[in-house]
Amino acid sequence: MHLYEDFITLCRQKSTTLSKITTFNLDEYVGLASAHPHSYHSYMQEHLFSKTDIDTDTTYLPRGDAPDPHQEATSYETMIKSVGGIDLQLLGIGKNGHIGFNEPSSSLASRTRVKTLSAGTIEANRQYFRGDGQFPKMAITMGVETIMSSRECIVVATGADKSEAIAKMVEGPVSASCPASVLQFHQNVTVLIDEQAAGALQMRAYYQQVHPRGYNND
Repeated sequence: MHLYEDFITLCRQKSTTLSKITTFNLDEYVGLASAHPHSYHSYMQEHLFSKTDIDTDTTYLPRGDAPDPHQEATSYETMIKSVGGIDLQLLGIGKNGHIGFNEPSSSLASRTRVKTLSAGTIEANRQYFRGDGQFPKMAITMGVETIMSSRECIVVATGADKSEAIAKMVEGPVSASCPASVLQFHQNVTVLIDEQAAGALQMRAYYQQVHPRGYNND
């Protein structure tokens, strides 16, 4: 959320218009309608879309309450391809190394699909569903290969609880046990992290020498 706040502030300071862009969100919880207060549709509307001049007719998210989630996933992938793919993919990373909702053991060749959430992911996100009954156990998510097909990726992570995942992503072997590690094969990835999230990097001093403000895999 703080990233969106800073982004909105910067756009206003620079008088930057977002009216011509098209957006595709990474994922949505299966079973949640767009209007549900805890859907990603609602989150994006509250924290970004309503505060900028983005044309909501060109903002796309999977429909969580679609009658057939698997068909919805296929249609979403087709829609992404129909506009020529994604130019810039903004990513977070889970404590277990997931990107999107591609949990450990996800196929590194996967495309947009329905994915069962891990117990750790459910627990980490439960805070957003307090007082709302059962937490969703599945999500429609862009697949790993869908993400890898984007022309540029930016990964943002903060806090010591993300440090192990960041280290595995950047320095560990490429493995389905840490889906984010496949980004080592992407030609244009920028990783933006704070001191705490960088804590487990073995080559931290070298990264700071090369690029004090971040690490780019170019």
